[in-house]
Amino acid sequence: MATLKGLTSALLLIANTLFWGVPLYLLTLLKLMTPTRRLRLRVLAGLNAIALAWIATNNWWIRHWVKPNITANLPEGLSPSQWWLVIANHRSWTDIFVMQYVLYGRTSMPKFFLKRELIFVPIIGLAWWALEFPFMRRYARSELTHRPQLAERDRRATQRMCERAREMPMTIYNFVEGTRFTPTKRDLQASPFRHLLRPKAGGTAQVIHLMGDRLSGILDVTLHYRHAAPSFWHFLCGRDLPIHMDARRLNVPAWMGNGDYHLDPHYKERFHSWLNALWEEKDRALESFPSSSLS
Repeated sequence: MATLKGLTSALLLIANTLFWGVPLYLLTLLKLMTPTRRLRLRVLAGLNAIALAWIATNNWWIRHWVKPNITANLPEGLSPSQWWLVIANHRSWTDIFVMQYVLYGRTSMPKFFLKRELIFVPIIGLAWWALEFPFMRRYARSELTHRPQLAERDRRATQRMCERAREMPMTIYNFVEGTRFTPTKRDLQASPFRHLLRPKAGGTAQVIHLMGDRLSGILDVTLHYRHAAPSFWHFLCGRDLPIHMDARRLNVPAWMGNGDYHLDPHYKERFHSWLNALWEEKDRALESFPSSSLS
């Protein structure tokens, strides 16, 4: 029965994506032909509305078909007319659906950093491009050592996204570990945390540097799963339950607006210390959650 439930869930997700993909493609073509940024913003508002409708429809069938046991602690004062930065731990593709399920209607249009390869995913790859999600390339440390200019490409992508983000409210999701957690990855990178990978500060620092005056706050999200190795398929089957999401609102520290992460080594060190302290708290929270024990 669980497999049948998962297959039906997958079909509902595909059908919803195809349904909303038609108007999205039409507006994408219109956006390509629109001559000015002002007019493209109007088209982008329509694209955002389609994306939010896709999320709302997903939430409907998840609520009534998957019937998830998702609990959440949320701060007061959230608003879809404000700008937010979400930083979260990353366990599976389920993370995105859980956060969209919980935060829909409470925060503005979600956008998140994506691996460059995902632009080739049918339908949704074009959707992410049309919605102006930032696509990031991944480079090995050895590549960056020999060609440090490669990192500049990702910084330019983040800068473009932040400049456009100032034009209308959005919520930027950032999985600062850069990849999904597994014990193997944790051990390979010698992470000092039991339930987390090492956080990467560059993207978060650049978003705050470019948008700090726009942000209403930072949402520090911690996702707890019952299973040590959650998967999106298990979620569709109703197996990765219960799930708990804890979100706390942080003000952007005043000192963050007065430095440059890439040019000021003292600022960079202070930013790393700030983020690592958050990750230590998050790791302790995951340790205290009974079902989050890992091998």
